[in-house]
Amino acid sequence: MREYGRGGTDEDGETVSRCKRGDLDAYQALVEKYQKMMLNISYRMVGSYEDACEIVQDSFVSAYRGIKGFEGKARFSTWLYAIVVNLSKNRIKQLKNLGHHEGLSMDRRVLGEDDGLPLDIASDDPPADERIERKELQQRVWGCIKALDEEYRAVIVLRDIQGFSYEEMSGTLKVPEGTVKSRLSRAREALKDCLKKVLGQL
Repeated sequence: MREYGRGGTDEDGETVSRCKRGDLDAYQALVEKYQKMMLNISYRMVGSYEDACEIVQDSFVSAYRGIKGFEGKARFSTWLYAIVVNLSKNRIKQLKNLGHHEGLSMDRRVLGEDDGLPLDIASDDPPADERIERKELQQRVWGCIKALDEEYRAVIVLRDIQGFSYEEMSGTLKVPEGTVKSRLSRAREALKDCLKKVLGQL
């Protein structure tokens, strides 16, 4: 679902070069290309649509201010995702201090393909009791994800929810792939232990 190439060449190279020369249309093109993925990542990490929108806006402001210093050692998308992940981690720490979070539906798509508004995945309208049970399950799963440290939450979101490769995660988190894998293993184990407590034997 990600919109950038997996090869060694950064497909955004020319657009980024135009941005460095002050081309606002080129920058707007990058915003339109990546805002959906960035909002999804941030929303899954912080659990608040309003906070995620603010984080993404701040990320693009930060990227615009720093784009002249972008050297192209990594793909532009990787650099951009690193910004939104770091700002999301910072917001998680702030929210922990404030003791504030809104509920997160784990199957909610933050942005629709056409209208850019919050949407729920279409369903066949299961019975009310099934919907209630499903919602309760989602809340418990999110509660366990929310209980993870921000480093663990980041790898769960990037790998298990957004489907990033280990290479992409390594570039985004700026740690070796081996560290990504070990961190993900520990995160999954912690998540499993939490789910066992709230759901029973898995």
